[in-house]
Amino acid sequence: MLILKQTLPVIVALSIMVSGCASVNLVPAEEMAQAKSFDTPKGNLSGLYVYRDSSFGSTLKKDIWVNGECLGESAPHVFFFTEVPSGEQKISTESEFSPNPLLITTEPGKNYFIRQYIKLGVFVGGANLEQVSEQKGRAAVAKLKMAAPGQCSK
Repeated sequence: MLILKQTLPVIVALSIMVSGCASVNLVPAEEMAQAKSFDTPKGNLSGLYVYRDSSFGSTLKKDIWVNGECLGESAPHVFFFTEVPSGEQKISTESEFSPNPLLITTEPGKNYFIRQYIKLGVFVGGANLEQVSEQKGRAAVAKLKMAAPGQCSK
């Protein structure tokens, strides 16, 4: 009986994380196609793709911030695209207890790809970020839908 009491919260949390599906607003098809053309950013700008390609934690939406500005709430199988002035970038995602930031340095005229992934937490699923190669990022983004930038929950 003690084992059941200890494992029941874990079982409930896992079943919540893998059932149902969170959704977000999407951009029009033309805008999505333009972003998926992976054009070279002009001037002193860098392209930034932030995506979530997994169904794990499908009921969870997680805020994404770029340099302190809300990019939007992610959901499974969506990506965001934005252009930023080249230089140091701080990309953060909402996690269980505090934001998880990722610092990268971007160069003008290049695209960068950041993968957001959901991980197990104590009470709810957390999120983290990792930079991936352009080849891996393009392949992933090509299969996803583009989320409309929007309000973050916090």
